[in-house]
Amino acid sequence: MRFLTFSHAGKESWGVITDEGIIDLGNLIGSSLLETLQNDKLDDMKKLANGLEVDYQPADVKFLPPITNPGKIACVGVNYANRNAEYKDGSDDPEYPSLFLRTPDSFTGHDKPLIRPPESHKLDYEGEIVIIIGKEGRRIKEEDAYDHIAGLTIMNEGTLRDWVRHAKFNVTQGKNFIESGAIGPWMTTADEFTAEQFENMRITTHVNGEIRQDDTTASMMFPFKYIISYFSKFFHLKPGDVIATGTPNGAGARFEPPRYLAPGDVVEINVEGVGTLVNGVKDEAL
Repeated sequence: MRFLTFSHAGKESWGVITDEGIIDLGNLIGSSLLETLQNDKLDDMKKLANGLEVDYQPADVKFLPPITNPGKIACVGVNYANRNAEYKDGSDDPEYPSLFLRTPDSFTGHDKPLIRPPESHKLDYEGEIVIIIGKEGRRIKEEDAYDHIAGLTIMNEGTLRDWVRHAKFNVTQGKNFIESGAIGPWMTTADEFTAEQFENMRITTHVNGEIRQDDTTASMMFPFKYIISYFSKFFHLKPGDVIATGTPNGAGARFEPPRYLAPGDVVEINVEGVGTLVNGVKDEAL
């Protein structure tokens, strides 16, 4: 089932999206998708939604990130083996995953523009599969990791390439410009996938209809279950936490010359079994 967060007539709500339209659970029972996960009520909400008529069509609402105020947005860097090779620095595959954090306001929702700031015109796309945690845990074993996934969504992990090199030891600045990235359009629940699908799931990125990224999770150096287990050694993973699992090769910075995003561009990121996240690009209004 697909759960989403949205606004309608200026009011934030949440619910389920089906082929027929959107069921507004927020208007019916209040709460939020985050609180639903925190209270372990996702299965109850699936049963409730199965008996309800739709309230809106997708065109009637504005999509928001499925979890608008997560406790953590943890992002894995350079997780696809062929992307490590793309750096052309002769380095071996890493022993452990790279990690950086992003803030909620660095993201917008589906069908909204990514914002290019005046400080840089090197805005780049990164298509990523995102895990949303549904069950808390510390020191989670890899064999138990999938039990902690509430569902999957999609991220355009928009990055200002020159700003990730402003300091010696981090990339945080270039990863956190306001609304430079996007998450959505919804969370597809984990019961829609098998373990085999988690481990061989295709992701593609198109820019203005041209394919730029195309790979599967089989290429990951650190698969979902390893990431969850590793992160839970130092994080207390909690329901609603967001984990971005890395991007394949083909980002704009890797072309010669680089192919950064500009106003009017449209980026479409598709994840097999999840959906398609679509965003335009515009300059920040000053």
